[in-house]
Amino acid sequence: MKAMTSRKVGLLKSDVTLFVTELLEKINGDKTIMQFQKNETVFCQGDQSEAIYFIQSGKVKIAVVSAAGKEAVLTVLGPEGFLGEGCLAGQKLRISTATAMLSSTLFRIERPAMLRALHGEPELSDKFTAALLARNIDLEEDLCDQLFNHSEKRLARVLLKLARFGQYDLMPDANMPTMSHEILAEMVGTTRARVTHFMNKFRKLGLIDYNAEKITVRAELLTDVLLHD
Repeated sequence: MKAMTSRKVGLLKSDVTLFVTELLEKINGDKTIMQFQKNETVFCQGDQSEAIYFIQSGKVKIAVVSAAGKEAVLTVLGPEGFLGEGCLAGQKLRISTATAMLSSTLFRIERPAMLRALHGEPELSDKFTAALLARNIDLEEDLCDQLFNHSEKRLARVLLKLARFGQYDLMPDANMPTMSHEILAEMVGTTRARVTHFMNKFRKLGLIDYNAEKITVRAELLTDVLLHD
């Protein structure tokens, strides 16, 4: 690593982008641009929680590891996403591990600087609160998905989320970097074999297409066939 000196709850993607842009402009000190290579760790479970990160480019995987060494992927974040926000609520240690899935550029903002910006700018604070609420709603939907939907529907929802489903007025075909079936299985909560089976099924039905470099999600077709049946 090299350092360099949704519509949910009314929050549109453009609002999030504006929020991040405004925030970075208002913070003059305690802000670092960091470059991470693919598979490089941003922070580890158990590390000191001292800063929040905003993603400028790339993708970051958030996962937790049990005492037995079993990993569960919580989410994958893309540009304009944020991670490590637990430090703002007094979290002393990281409860998850963040890993770059692609070559990624992140802004690291130290906890005191972030708190000063939020306390001094009420409008900025409102936008960040909306972003946190959107994150919470998303996590609740993920939990419901795990409890009530079978693995085929859960995989469809994961693919739609990773293709940024819900952030566009229209639903064109969306491309995303190819992700291993093992990681998808961790996110869905099923076996790699079942993910491979469903991915092949989706491709035969024309719902997705993929190769070694990217996955193309036919968002509208996948939604209609699998989520609105």
